[in-house]
Amino acid sequence: MIIPRPAEYTALPGEFVLGPALNLLAGPGAQRAGALLAEYLGADRVRAAVGPPVILRVDADAHEHPQGYELVVEPEQVTLAAPSEAGLFNGVQTLRQLLPPEALDPETATPESWRWPACRVRDAPRLAWRGMMLDTARHFMPIGFLHRFVDELALHKLNVLHLHLTDDQGWRIEIEGLPLLTEIGAVRAESMVGRAGSTVFDGVPHGGHYARHELAALVEHAEARGVTIVPEIGMPSHTRAALAAYPEIGNRPDVRLPVWTSWGVSEDILGVHDAALEFCRQVLAEVMAVFPSQNIHIGGDECRSAQWAASTVARDRAARLGLSDVSRLLAWFLNQMHAYLADHGRRAVCWNDGVGGDLDQALITTAWLKPEHAAEAAARGHQVIMAPHEHTYLDYRQTDHPDEPLSPDDRVLTLADAYAFDPLPAAQAGVLGAQAQLWTECAPTPEVVRHLVYPRLCALAEGAWSDQRRDPADFRHRLRHHLRRLAALRALPESRPDGWDDGVSTAVRSR
Repeated sequence: MIIPRPAEYTALPGEFVLGPALNLLAGPGAQRAGALLAEYLGADRVRAAVGPPVILRVDADAHEHPQGYELVVEPEQVTLAAPSEAGLFNGVQTLRQLLPPEALDPETATPESWRWPACRVRDAPRLAWRGMMLDTARHFMPIGFLHRFVDELALHKLNVLHLHLTDDQGWRIEIEGLPLLTEIGAVRAESMVGRAGSTVFDGVPHGGHYARHELAALVEHAEARGVTIVPEIGMPSHTRAALAAYPEIGNRPDVRLPVWTSWGVSEDILGVHDAALEFCRQVLAEVMAVFPSQNIHIGGDECRSAQWAASTVARDRAARLGLSDVSRLLAWFLNQMHAYLADHGRRAVCWNDGVGGDLDQALITTAWLKPEHAAEAAARGHQVIMAPHEHTYLDYRQTDHPDEPLSPDDRVLTLADAYAFDPLPAAQAGVLGAQAQLWTECAPTPEVVRHLVYPRLCALAEGAWSDQRRDPADFRHRLRHHLRRLAALRALPESRPDGWDDGVSTAVRSR
């Protein structure tokens, strides 16, 4: 009943019964994983040095994969061993899922529910990067929701939360020395109602941003669960909110722009002059101070170059660099930011929608638009994160049910589509990982986000973790049990369309 499906699972006779006291033995390097497991087993469960032990240890010989683990549950002892802390975190989530669903809900847990079936599990992921991108720029998401969401990602053995913090419609991160980014850039006057191109607006201001200490606490919470938060600061496109705060970093410094209230892609982008570059470096320096992630996402997608073509400064810059066209300034700009991050021991990640061969090979590219972009980037030596929108965009409707939330267009991404997605066939040699995406133009609340995420994220998590075998009947069987687990964790939306559960099983079965 585990999602994602483990590589090897062998049932053994009996079960391990957890008593009111926990004899947890966490060796060197296993303390954080042990603390997490103790948290999952209940804050009121006392620690004791007697009774059947639960042993966690770092063991280089436990598995050949650095994120792998071996778990043995026997009636008299539980042993979880892994070559790294990451492997132990993965094993802890397996132990969490082996509990009956009612044990996950403090309101329904009983002494009888605290038990694990005896088994042996040997497991490891297919991909190193198993991620979820959440857009907090179009609609601000409460920090408490992000804490819970991180824990849900960990449950599915996803190890990256890609946090989209800035865009045309809002700037969500506090930056020391640039107060107008949140004073002006974090609030828009109203929001478009419906899809891009709509002429209807709601007339309601929308805003919010995360204080530095809030994000630092979120990072600490995520690290304690084996999840890395990769922040995204979009540049040089999707920067209308920043330009509203500081117009001098754009191509029309004398034009005062409001934070964008529409959906879609704004034509307003950063300039390529020194002031714009220094602004980006200042922002990235603050971001690195908050987020210890080795990787920092710098956007780079959907860059309309019309303003550069109209700018004498941009045309002169392109000419001095020997570039044949101002559109090639995009790769140059991203390379400048990558070089800055590399000087500070970090690595840049960018969206890949066909920028071409001018990008530094050390940049990680997130292939979202066309499948061939992934193969082209891998052939040029880039590591690639597979994120094709046809298979990984969870803002697309999951069924054709009339009560489904509005989506950015008419696409439907069914559970079956998500389950069938295999991130490895294209450009296999260069694939670092896979990632789901949820843009929030049409997802204004955590409730809508949860509706869109589940259960499709369960299917995508399995594709990133488990091998290429696909068994829809087996997945459907495990998913029905897993939905009880998610309900116990309050991870599912409180209200769903009539027939939603039937639609879930039908979608998988139709495949």
